[in-house]
Amino acid sequence: MKPLPQNLKYSTTHEWVRIDNEIATVGISDHAQALLGDVVFVELPEIGKTLSSGDEIAVVESVKAAADVYSPVPGQVTAVNPKLQDSPELINQDPYDQGWLFQIRLQGDLPFTLLSAEDYQALLDAE
Repeated sequence: MKPLPQNLKYSTTHEWVRIDNEIATVGISDHAQALLGDVVFVELPEIGKTLSSGDEIAVVESVKAAADVYSPVPGQVTAVNPKLQDSPELINQDPYDQGWLFQIRLQGDLPFTLLSAEDYQALLDAE
């Protein structure tokens, strides 16, 4: 497994979020992609969709299973990763950079449930 980037926040449902001013970039963790196996398809959200924290927003399908992706933050979808349409395997190859899923313009407060890299690693170690 890849080391956890320290500059990200993590959810207990294995999404990560990188916040740059009012824009949050979201993906799934290396742990989540490893559990799924080879990703073959991604259903991304519609641009403009407004979300609350915890809303189901995307689906990642692999050769083994399909998994729902939940929004770790509230806001409005401003972009989706266009590379995933033709190359969903980027989620397996580079989950924290090239394999991002979507971006949200933040609205409201960040959830207190977001974990630091250290706390997320403790969660993984306890599983």
